[in-house]
Amino acid sequence: MSAEVRVFRTPELLAEGIADAFVAAAHDAIAAHDVFNVALAGGTTPRAAYDLLASQPRCDRVDWARVRCYFGDERCVPPSDSESNYKTAQDALLARVPVLRENVYRMRGELPPVEAAIAYARILRDTLGAAPQLDLCMLGLGADAHTASLFPGNDPLTDDESLVRAVYAQSAQAAKWRLTITPEVINASREVLFGVSGQEKAEALHAVREASFDPCLRPAQIVRPHSGRLLWLVDAAAFGA
Repeated sequence: MSAEVRVFRTPELLAEGIADAFVAAAHDAIAAHDVFNVALAGGTTPRAAYDLLASQPRCDRVDWARVRCYFGDERCVPPSDSESNYKTAQDALLARVPVLRENVYRMRGELPPVEAAIAYARILRDTLGAAPQLDLCMLGLGADAHTASLFPGNDPLTDDESLVRAVYAQSAQAAKWRLTITPEVINASREVLFGVSGQEKAEALHAVREASFDPCLRPAQIVRPHSGRLLWLVDAAAFGA
């Protein structure tokens, strides 16, 4: 897999790197076509970056009126639920910057899962065109090598052309319906950014980047942008350094 990898000594420096990559992508997209279309990720690693983006000096470096925010995946919970990716982004970033409310497109996890997936695919097509292209797709990596809500044991290309799918995810903690954009959307992006932190991710990171291609076992391997850039921002613990 051809990609750029940047390794940061600490999680704090990694958060700064992710925030700075967001700012740079926003600047380039707005200069090119007057709008920045970004898919936000959930989890603790991007949350730290969101906090930096909502703070000075980075907050003033983004023209938030020209930012349109989407989501890569979501748990099927109400937007006020502590497990909601939207709530994470709202609390850490969106409520703290002058992004236009009508430019935030959340996945409606409170709806029946299949209905919510169809509705979000319609939003993507209505706002981004028949073949949606994001300027930046932010992703995380699970210790099981999943990304977005594409989990091991299932072909990540299932319903790929539908753009968004409902997934029933089994985990050690709980089984839960989730919504996820498909690789069709991810790989059409102009830039895909993985943010990975922590020693518990080291084995998965190595496997995704170095092991044989088996996206049913390691779904993150399916992320191969068609013509965009793939960027891995990782801390030293995750890199195994």
